[in-house]
Amino acid sequence: QVRLVESGGKLAQVGDSLTLSCVASGRTSSGGPVAWFRQPTGKEREFVAAMWWWGGPARYGDAVDDRFTIATDNAKNTATLRIDSLHPDDTAAYYCAFKSSYTIGPLPSRPSDFDTWGQGTPVIVSA
Repeated sequence: QVRLVESGGKLAQVGDSLTLSCVASGRTSSGGPVAWFRQPTGKEREFVAAMWWWGGPARYGDAVDDRFTIATDNAKNTATLRIDSLHPDDTAAYYCAFKSSYTIGPLPSRPSDFDTWGQGTPVIVSA
């Protein structure tokens, strides 16, 4: 059983940068994909980025641009999401997700692909 705990969300100013962290406990040694999603208030959850716990190339969602960078530290069971040059449109609850059962292939991107979720961390960008 994997448990995910996000942190790093805060009230930020336009143009700031921040890094969200997701610490996993449990059987992440399977190496499955980890992802970040975000959900603005009143809107659907959208895919931000994903990569394998052991590294390799990342996959980014159509809703984000090159201001977003996902990374993993397998030794520390930590996944991070860095967001540069924050915009008000980045305001959302950000969630970490993990897929415990997988096959090697394209990184998944749908919320239904992931079976383990964190509680979310809020990012509010003030103009």
